[in-house]
Amino acid sequence: MRFDLDQDQRDFAASIDAALGAADVPGAVRAWSQGDAEPGRRVWNQLAELGVTALAVPEEFDGIGADLVDVVLAIEALGRWCVPGPVVESIAVAPILLAGSPEAGSQLAGLAGGELIATVALPPHTPRAVDADRADLVLLAENGTASVAQAGARHASVDPSRGIFDVTSTGPGWDSETARAYEMGSLATAAQLVGAGQAMLNIAVDYAKQRTQFGRVIGGYQAIKHKLADVHIALELARPLVYGAAISLSQGSADTARDVSAAKVAASDAALLAAHSALQTHGAIGFTSECDLSLWLLRTQALRPAWGDPTAHRRRVLEAI
Repeated sequence: MRFDLDQDQRDFAASIDAALGAADVPGAVRAWSQGDAEPGRRVWNQLAELGVTALAVPEEFDGIGADLVDVVLAIEALGRWCVPGPVVESIAVAPILLAGSPEAGSQLAGLAGGELIATVALPPHTPRAVDADRADLVLLAENGTASVAQAGARHASVDPSRGIFDVTSTGPGWDSETARAYEMGSLATAAQLVGAGQAMLNIAVDYAKQRTQFGRVIGGYQAIKHKLADVHIALELARPLVYGAAISLSQGSADTARDVSAAKVAASDAALLAAHSALQTHGAIGFTSECDLSLWLLRTQALRPAWGDPTAHRRRVLEAI
């Protein structure tokens, strides 16, 4: 599948990269992991200024009502910069679930303006909510109904910057497109994984150009070149599947479930390959907390099972054949 972004989309992605590149996102991730959400909130405020938090919110609620391709484009960029917080849940999923809420007007406007950060639990695929202790709005959605919820017990996460919480409903629910919300969550997570994979490839390439061994930079060795080239190919194969699935979902295609699952599998596999290759290129230092690469390594391990693990999504692809 061939998919080309137009100039406006490329410019939008570049503006996100420019803003986040100057924001010390790794520092915000480390602070978020240690209980200090303030630097991360500042990053989210910048996203709101760029319109990222308003992309999936309808125009009548002060949002942009953007095409899903633009939403995916933005979330891929956030994955590339390892932005902390419930990125998928707040930017992509919550706007769908809140459409039927009695307080949709204020809630959606809050999301669009960046005043609210939301998180979501959607059993059985996503039974717990990410960062429910930090979110301003917690949602529990299941079987066509959504409701406001509150955080319960915290569970261990492979990524310390992603707290995982049980949630319980705090009031009556409303009719909601929970099936569509699940597809959107899976798709957005795939986009985030592609972004993370690209970041790890970029970091590994830069390191391979600087690190010397046996009198020459390690990037000059074919074993390193081939390993990183394989990652590039995997990402280039996964990315159009993600954008193609965004088109399927936006058009209500009968193949949406298959396309979303294929994208999630490809993105998960590509990001895992990127993680392995980047770590092998760096050696043990790559997994130390002082090395920024470790942030993406942990994020990738947390995102692969999020919104349906690769096994579940492979099953959906097989069932659609």
